[in-house]
Amino acid sequence: MNMKKHAKIAGPSALVPSLSWLPAYRKEWLRPDAIAGLTAASVVIPKAMAYAAIAGLPVEVGLYTIFIPMVIYVVFGTSRPLSMSTTTTIAILTATQVALVAPNNTAAEYLAAASTLALLVGAILVLAAVLRLGFIANFISDPVLTGFKAGIGLVIVVDQVPKLLGQHFDKGGFFHNMVSIARDLPELSVPTLVLSLIMLALIIGMERFMPRSPAPLLAVIVGIAASALLGLEGRGVSIVGDIPAGLPAFKVPDVSLASQLWPGALGIALMSFVETIAAGRAFLRHGEPNPDANQELFALGLANAAGSLFQTMPAGGGTSQTAVNRNAGAHTQAAAMVTAAIAVASMLFLAPLIGLMPQATLAAVVVATSIGLVNPAEFRSIRHIRHVEFRWAVVALLGVLFLGTLKGILVAVIVSMLALLHQANNPPVYVLGRIPRTNAFRPRSKEHPEDESFEGLLMLHTEGRMHFASAPRAGQKMLALVQEHNPKVVVLDFSAIPDIEYTALRMLTEAEENLREGGITLWLTALSPEALNVIRQAPLGKTLGRERMFYTLEQAVENYQTMVR
Repeated sequence: MNMKKHAKIAGPSALVPSLSWLPAYRKEWLRPDAIAGLTAASVVIPKAMAYAAIAGLPVEVGLYTIFIPMVIYVVFGTSRPLSMSTTTTIAILTATQVALVAPNNTAAEYLAAASTLALLVGAILVLAAVLRLGFIANFISDPVLTGFKAGIGLVIVVDQVPKLLGQHFDKGGFFHNMVSIARDLPELSVPTLVLSLIMLALIIGMERFMPRSPAPLLAVIVGIAASALLGLEGRGVSIVGDIPAGLPAFKVPDVSLASQLWPGALGIALMSFVETIAAGRAFLRHGEPNPDANQELFALGLANAAGSLFQTMPAGGGTSQTAVNRNAGAHTQAAAMVTAAIAVASMLFLAPLIGLMPQATLAAVVVATSIGLVNPAEFRSIRHIRHVEFRWAVVALLGVLFLGTLKGILVAVIVSMLALLHQANNPPVYVLGRIPRTNAFRPRSKEHPEDESFEGLLMLHTEGRMHFASAPRAGQKMLALVQEHNPKVVVLDFSAIPDIEYTALRMLTEAEENLREGGITLWLTALSPEALNVIRQAPLGKTLGRERMFYTLEQAVENYQTMVR
């Protein structure tokens, strides 16, 4: 059995997952996949162009990023509905990095930096796949990711406001941009502002009252039509400008920039993977294979590396476009192939029309689709349930606003890791009571005042592996409860403690001695085989003997009742 399983893992379909679903493709899936691909294209294409604009790149780079990475992911990815291009988070991170190595702020410099960044992101992700680092997806908690994305959303919106107002100034950090926007308000372009308000009203209104409509695409069509018919460029409204028609040209990235870009590439790789795996898992249907984290790393890495040879920006799976793809009926990655084909058609035939698009229209698409990253309801939900996690979310948000997006990722990861360490090293300690007329026990609470306690007996329960970092905190909590209740016997329930480390064992030994000197006896119950073996080999095992270690908590209670009669 193990050999067969190993053979399956090592087989071609493991490395090329498309080989598993293509032979089983059903004829009845063709129509819904085609419709889903067309529907997704209507949303993905305008968004991808807008994301390229966020990064400071020509809008056609957004189309390139739909085409190459999406086709590669179709072959090597493991999520059936995932729609692959780029995201708001990746775009703003890319913008931060390419600006570092573009001293003259030319399009050529930005293109060279973006493609090198994509190559580095791809290399990092492939290396992570080889090292089997897929578990990293779990290192950023949901509350911290909520805060990080909210910060990204605010940064993007403020970054796009000058385009909505027709302002022109040298951009900087979040607060610098806010001050500059307020300072330059008297110089705003009225025609640009009017167009922006119309575009925002159109997109937001359609998404609210016609949620199935391709609102971004319709906004782009209206913006292009207005630009052509009303001559908006002559009225002071900035437009996208000339776009080269045709497929992306092969060009080797400038690897001399790697030494400056690799820290940013590391952050982008992390966020690309986290967003991709989250989107793939969120829209999984019953019966579909769960996205394989390590294979997703490989697919993402290959998609970015291949795309970098054709002037793409870093890529990843998008949650909103995946939602559109799935809700439109996508069964397999065949839908993504349709989306990629529409992107190719846009490159070949629609470039002149896209060049007429007002920058304010692109900015409106970005703002309307990015503002959803700021989700006050999610913050309220977190705060209602867990105040500690709410503080983590706020710290992640402030990290992005005050330190920038790349350092904001570092803050998010550090906060998540500190949160994990705090939880692992701060085990809860409960006083147990027995449910009346049963042999079941639970933590005592005001909701269940009827639970039984026993005069002179303190039953304590803690959880998790006892080690040098967690034992001191657990010991402090237990000591406080012992001092509060002043029992004759303390029973420590080990049922949720899988093992005990040497330092923790020594601390337990010292606690037993201190209790004994104070006239209090320590009993242990429900020890796991590992914990029991450790205690038996230590002097504590001889001190306790069989008489003070019990199989179950009920057995300890019965022994105590017999003893005090």
